[in-house]
Amino acid sequence: MTTASETKPLAWITGAGGLLGSYLLQTAAEFAPGWRLRGLTRAQFDLLDFAALEREFLKDAPGLVIHCAAVSTVAEAKANPTLAQQVNVELTRMLAGLAATVPFVFFSTDLIFDGRRGNYRETDPANPLHLYGETKAAGEQLVLRNPRHLVLRTSINGGTSRTGNRGFNEQLRQALQKGQGMTLFTDEFRSPIAARETIRVLWELVHKNSGGLFNVAGADRLSRWQIGQLLIQRWPELLAKINDIKPGSAKDFPGPPRALDTSLDLAKLQAVLTTPIPGLAAWLAAHPHEPF
Repeated sequence: MTTASETKPLAWITGAGGLLGSYLLQTAAEFAPGWRLRGLTRAQFDLLDFAALEREFLKDAPGLVIHCAAVSTVAEAKANPTLAQQVNVELTRMLAGLAATVPFVFFSTDLIFDGRRGNYRETDPANPLHLYGETKAAGEQLVLRNPRHLVLRTSINGGTSRTGNRGFNEQLRQALQKGQGMTLFTDEFRSPIAARETIRVLWELVHKNSGGLFNVAGADRLSRWQIGQLLIQRWPELLAKINDIKPGSAKDFPGPPRALDTSLDLAKLQAVLTTPIPGLAAWLAAHPHEPF
């Protein structure tokens, strides 16, 4: 006998072990009750085995693909440039091709910009400062060739991941718990957002059959230092370590140049949402018991 759940259309979630992939699975009953979700992780399935990937896709015939899998940091892409190209570009090309006739969602990043101006719109040209940004910008262009497909360009996402170390909030909390502290830049600005909000917006756009490119980020432009000050207020047991969060300047960072202001303009997105995205401070105040 076929159960009610088996009659629902199937959605593939790549990168299901990451922060956004985890939230997609955790919140499915709330945001996507009409879908069955299959989370694909590295342990379960090698997405870079393209022949096997195609066989699995044809077998499952998903009606939606949400592509979260990525080499997702500047440092990781620099250390593994070949893997970054394979995952962020070639895998994206393969999946978008397999999903040519169904909705496909790709996560991109504010770090495709050089950060010289901030408040970037969807129409602003990319100018990445590093390989990570280059590969994500290339992935965007591949996906946007299909008008049915959707690119969500996001910023710092916070929340609770399966591994406990994927969110910026988790990394900061762990550093404070270990007594290591952290230097946070006062002159590097982003548009931080709760991962739960990102997923809420994703499903609203999917349900509206939206295609194209949308900035999906928080409504506040905040420095990393300001983000840290907001987050530690969330952890009363760690407030005594507030002085372990040191202010610093990205200009003194010993590594390669950093994009100083990649804040995102949300006008296009806010105009179509049923419930607009709040800033991080307002979201934290409105969700005092949400793990963060």
